[in-house]
Amino acid sequence: MRLIAPLMLLAALPAFAADPVPEITRPAATPQANGVVHTLRQIPEACARIEGAFTGQAAEPYKFAVVRTSQNCQPRARFVDAAKARPSEASGWKFNDLIRVPSAACPSQQAVVRIWRKPVEVGQERDGQGQSRIYLDDAMKTAAAGKLPPIPMYAAAMSVEGKACP
Repeated sequence: MRLIAPLMLLAALPAFAADPVPEITRPAATPQANGVVHTLRQIPEACARIEGAFTGQAAEPYKFAVVRTSQNCQPRARFVDAAKARPSEASGWKFNDLIRVPSAACPSQQAVVRIWRKPVEVGQERDGQGQSRIYLDDAMKTAAAGKLPPIPMYAAAMSVEGKACP
């Protein structure tokens, strides 16, 4: 009997090793009722808000969407489709956030949203104050030459975990 418990613990380790440690650590969210749209996360630099809702349907129990926060907002980062980008730490992405949202109607089920961030080094040269400066004339010349610098990117992937309720 004493040998079985450590073996069960070792068998469970690969499940925890699947996700790297996120940059942001947070507890599970408050359980959400079916049909109630809730904000999962705001990303101001991408002018985006991730929102979701439990549907109560077995085929698609949870829906999430990336919504623009304001038409006047000028994004400094881009939100991309996680299925196309295939974010991983090996390809330069950082595992930014892990959001778990339990269902109020089905406590054994939860939505899990994984947010990835691909940073970009901007202004590698520093001035006397240790700041990176971007000057408008230099940036306009670079843009006119077609040498636009890369911008940071974000991607979000959603899954539903746990046992579905009848």
